[in-house]
Amino acid sequence: MRAAFATGLIMVLAACGSGDSDIAPTAQSTEVPDGIANADTPEIEVEEVEGSTPMAERVATIGLLNKRNNVSQDFEMSPGETRREGPVIIRLSACERTAPWEMPQEIGAFVQVLVQDRSSDDFADVFSGWLFKNSPSINVVEHPVYDVWVKDCAMAFPGEE
Repeated sequence: MRAAFATGLIMVLAACGSGDSDIAPTAQSTEVPDGIANADTPEIEVEEVEGSTPMAERVATIGLLNKRNNVSQDFEMSPGETRREGPVIIRLSACERTAPWEMPQEIGAFVQVLVQDRSSDDFADVFSGWLFKNSPSINVVEHPVYDVWVKDCAMAFPGEE
C-alpha cells in the first residue's frame, strides 16, 4: 500500500512555460472553452487502499493566487473536474493523502494549469504534475502572475471515525 502511494507521489511531472497576463480573476468561474476541458488529460493510476474513499468521491481544495492584485481563491474540485477562473484553467486528475498510520503525513494532487495568452484566445500549458501540501518546493507552478497549490484532499481510510 505504502509503496503504491510512494510510487504515485514520485511520479512528479512538470512542464513549465512562461507567459504574462494583466487579466485579474473574475468574481465567478466561467465556462471552459470547448476542446480544453478534457484535452490531453493524463490518466493517473493511484492504487487505492481497500475501504478508502474511491478516487471519484474525493474532494481536493486547490488554492489560486493572482500575484499581481493579491487575490486568492480556493476551489473544491473532484478528480476529473476542470475549472476556469478568468484566464486560468485548472484540471484535477487525482488527489491523495497518506493513511493516518503512515509517516510522514503528506497530501498531494495531480493538477494541470493552463493560462490564456493576453494577445490571443490560445491557452498555454503552464504546469502538469503533482503538487504537495507539506513539500511545495518539490514541484512548483512557475508563472509570473499565478500561483496554484494544493491545500487538502478530503478522503477517508478504514478505521477512521
